[in-house]
Amino acid sequence: MLELILLVLFCWLLIKVVKLAFKVAWGATKIVAMVLFALACPLLVACLLFAGSVALLVPVAMIGAAFGLLKRCV
Repeated sequence: MLELILLVLFCWLLIKVVKLAFKVAWGATKIVAMVLFALACPLLVACLLFAGSVALLVPVAMIGAAFGLLKRCV
């Protein structure tokens, strides 16, 4: 009878430990996700600005080169 009581107690304890492990893992995941999001958003904005300015730089450089060639020829 004592063995059955201890088995039930250990099964109950195992279920409690697994629940606690999932709660801790979920909390840690949320913290890591918030940190990554806080770091990624400004980096994403900076990369988009850099990529946009590079994409804008090519036509502006071509127009500047064309004006330079026209000014040299005239």
